[in-house]
Amino acid sequence: MLLGVDYYPEQWDAACMDSDMDTIREMGGNAIRIAEFSWHLMEPVEGRYDFAFFDRVIAKAKERNLNVILGTPTAAIPAWLAKKHPDILSQSENGQPRSFGGRHVCCYNSPALYSYSEKLIRAMASHYKDETQVIAWQIDNEIGHEGSDLCWCPQCRGAFRHFLREKFQGDVGRLNNVYGTAFWSQEYNDFDEIPLPASTITTHNPVLRLDWERFRSKSLCDFLKFQARVIREIHPRATIIHDFPGGGLDKHVDYAQAAKCLDVAAYNNYPVWGGQKAPLPPHEIAFGLDYIRGLKGKNFWITEAIMGAQGHDITGYLPRPGQAKLWSWQSLAHGCESLLYFRYRGAAKGAEQFCYGIMDADNRRGRKFYEVQSFFREVPHYAQALEAPIHSDVALVYDFDSLASFRIQRQSLLLECPGEMKKLYKAFHDVNVPVDILPAEADFTGYKVVILPQLTILKPDFQSKVERFVREGGTLVLTFRTGVKDPDNNLFFGKVLPVGYTGLAGVTVTETESLQEAKAFPVVGQGPFAGTQGQGGVFRDLLEVQDAEILYRYGDPFYAGFAAVTQRREGTGMVYYLGCSLDEDTTAELMKRILADCRIKTVPSPEGVEVVTRGGMTGQKIRMFMNHNAFETEALGVKLPPYGCVIETLST
Repeated sequence: MLLGVDYYPEQWDAACMDSDMDTIREMGGNAIRIAEFSWHLMEPVEGRYDFAFFDRVIAKAKERNLNVILGTPTAAIPAWLAKKHPDILSQSENGQPRSFGGRHVCCYNSPALYSYSEKLIRAMASHYKDETQVIAWQIDNEIGHEGSDLCWCPQCRGAFRHFLREKFQGDVGRLNNVYGTAFWSQEYNDFDEIPLPASTITTHNPVLRLDWERFRSKSLCDFLKFQARVIREIHPRATIIHDFPGGGLDKHVDYAQAAKCLDVAAYNNYPVWGGQKAPLPPHEIAFGLDYIRGLKGKNFWITEAIMGAQGHDITGYLPRPGQAKLWSWQSLAHGCESLLYFRYRGAAKGAEQFCYGIMDADNRRGRKFYEVQSFFREVPHYAQALEAPIHSDVALVYDFDSLASFRIQRQSLLLECPGEMKKLYKAFHDVNVPVDILPAEADFTGYKVVILPQLTILKPDFQSKVERFVREGGTLVLTFRTGVKDPDNNLFFGKVLPVGYTGLAGVTVTETESLQEAKAFPVVGQGPFAGTQGQGGVFRDLLEVQDAEILYRYGDPFYAGFAAVTQRREGTGMVYYLGCSLDEDTTAELMKRILADCRIKTVPSPEGVEVVTRGGMTGQKIRMFMNHNAFETEALGVKLPPYGCVIETLST
């Protein structure tokens, strides 16, 4: 297990290096991450590669038995490269080139970016391929972060048109048919007439926009894949990682596809950032961790865990004593098996002066230092259990194309798909049931419950997989706006919603509406929920039942005859359909029933307390009690201090 820090020795006097590394070892660290933003230091002028500085860093790390994660510095190009090839810079939607000076400012379809990156990476890999202290290579940095997943430059326009030529095999007539370009006289005679979906009056064709989303994702994934390929050509045994930022479900890049070229997915975990009044709630932090674990279906690393306040221009909330350490334990509970803090010491110069580290620019040891030291000393006692794989009976499934479809046509001002996913996730998190968050292409084998929120685009192969899961005894949860669009992002003609799932769910959607409130109407319990009432909103499907049991009806005038939530047995399997966004309490009660019917064990705990069991049937097994509250509490007879984590060893 790697425990360490992100270390930027190039930002400090070289005389600090020995004492810094001694301090990292004294703190209990065994790893440093270096070089991810040091292109100019490695190539100060074109073609002259100089790795002497990092040779010294690695040599000093080796003296102290500090493992090294070495970054390719392609997320921040040198000024000389931007000067020589100004078209390497990406463009905003209005055609304005992004200024050199930030990070992630390059166009991912720039031939110059590929050419210069390849030469540098080849030189790095050749130089360090036999360096045993380098235990992993981080390629690039936070792909797609901070708006860098979009570029509107001429290079992207040409590449997008090439993407469409390949997709439609050079047949622009076929594209016209699929896009329905007869609408608004949009027929194209040639692929070179096709625009980028930049700002226009009203809106662009939704199929064009989905293809643009797919193209953007491919552009970024290809860049990571290219870097991994170059390194492996020279260093076949290299362990390759990438540090993904938060908010992956909102990006114009499919992180599950991006992760395919990696050996390990890594995550930069920021429960709070500059300008936030308070940290994310515990279930949202856990959701982000489980999402990263699902990218490759296995444990992951954290390359940036916070200890101090964070923010570029606006300083953020300072984690309370013990709180950042608790978030570190929470990360390990959800499948992180190596963790590094950002950063060893806060910067005195540059854009991240207010991203505070374990030590601040005053270079003094304080509370944060000793908090990290205590964490590093405690973790190894539980390494065997924490490195074991996580078993979940419940999977929450997302689809990049469906998420993109809602970005393109939101349909409701309040509909925010990741938020709906987190609400469903919370119902399980609150009763301490582990959940895997998976891309739609993942294997469902072994799960008892699969939840498919807002999978609006119907894909026949996926539909067949879902039907097989139910036939084999699985419990499926469908939601409103399922099976609305075909794979091209068009509505179906002559088919009833939810297309492809009407027989499986035993319902049809008669009409739909968007609501401007989260709690817009009552829902009235039926059958096992008789005598209960909840609320729904955001969006609703009015359900007519063909072959299903009604669990909730709409309770407002005009629509009281329609079902809101249904269930239908299919052989030994069960299918639920949620016709609207239910309030949190009603969602929780429905999910508790599903868990009970599937004989999935829940663990009661006070609000704000997570209870997680880690470890296998053999070897070490532990139970972790994590108190996210600012006050002392108790769970299952265990007293928990504010922001405390208590670990029990269990018999196997």
